[in-house]
Amino acid sequence: MHRRTFAKTAGLGLLATQSLSTFATSSFFESNNSRIPLGVANHSLRGMRPSAQQVIEYAIKHKLDSVQFNTLKPFESLEESHLIKLKNLAKANDISIYVGVGSISEKSLRFSDSFGNAKELVQKGIYAAKILESPILGVRIGVLDDRYTEGGIKPKIDEVVKLMKSFRKPVLDAGIKFAFENHAGDMRSEELLELIDKTGPDICGTFFDPGNAIYGMEDPKVAMQLLGKHIVCCQARDVNIWSTEDGAMFQWTAVGKGIMDFKFFTEYLSENCPGVPMHLEIISNSPRAIPYLKPEYWNGFPDLKASGLMDFLKLVRQGKPMKLDKSPAGMNKKEFDIQHQKKELLASIKYLRENCNVGQK
Repeated sequence: MHRRTFAKTAGLGLLATQSLSTFATSSFFESNNSRIPLGVANHSLRGMRPSAQQVIEYAIKHKLDSVQFNTLKPFESLEESHLIKLKNLAKANDISIYVGVGSISEKSLRFSDSFGNAKELVQKGIYAAKILESPILGVRIGVLDDRYTEGGIKPKIDEVVKLMKSFRKPVLDAGIKFAFENHAGDMRSEELLELIDKTGPDICGTFFDPGNAIYGMEDPKVAMQLLGKHIVCCQARDVNIWSTEDGAMFQWTAVGKGIMDFKFFTEYLSENCPGVPMHLEIISNSPRAIPYLKPEYWNGFPDLKASGLMDFLKLVRQGKPMKLDKSPAGMNKKEFDIQHQKKELLASIKYLRENCNVGQK
């Protein structure tokens, strides 16, 4: 089995230097087990490049219910004995593991051959997901820029549908589903629904990220309701968006600091997708433009009609510019980013527990 070794980070102490206040139980739900599981995606702590074990230990420290890995890179080894060790550590602490492999489109600008070609990558992902008892295998196309390459996004959709259908039997035998992500503006919800229908909803659902829906010029509420029961994996962060001369600018942020209605998101998830955790993937201090007033921007969205933009444009009109957080004088930028990421993540955990009754512990 393919192996990769990654540089060790400074240790768990760096991951868990800040503590969380105890969450008082609420009568909003009948029992803890009826509440949405609360989890963390490894990318929330990207500045530290934590290993899979360190992410699990972070979840244990902060009494989270689940962990999500967007790629196989955090796993220091794909040897069965190592994966079983991680699974046992998580199970002993009532933590579920959600496994992803990233882009499975060799036509994507972001496809990585670190684990082989797309077929080999999916094979290794299914293998790891089965051992780790992940209910899904997270996959995606790539990024917004893929919409502007030859043929646009459609050839990439056809490519990944064909690939996923070729793994129908292994996926069913493993008892998992592909969870296809709307990632970095590469896919809109109507495209995801078409992809799921072509692949087969029995082997493919959606990996929904409301923050990424903004990138695709969608209202996250509308997108979530459209995808509905197809949602088998969820990650989240908040966002601010505002008008600019060329269209709009947005900046992701900690939950509770933006315009998203997380009471709606969590209640909808609980009612329509019971048991699906909300994994936090907090990305802050990284403003991005959506220059939809430039004619060339529409080359990436040739089939998008004005009616598909109305709800998004309403959000743009509501938003206000958000300032960047800057590192204090004398602090190394890398260290500032690490501390900022931890702070934003902990603030998000606290907000969801106190305001949205999320988390089973």
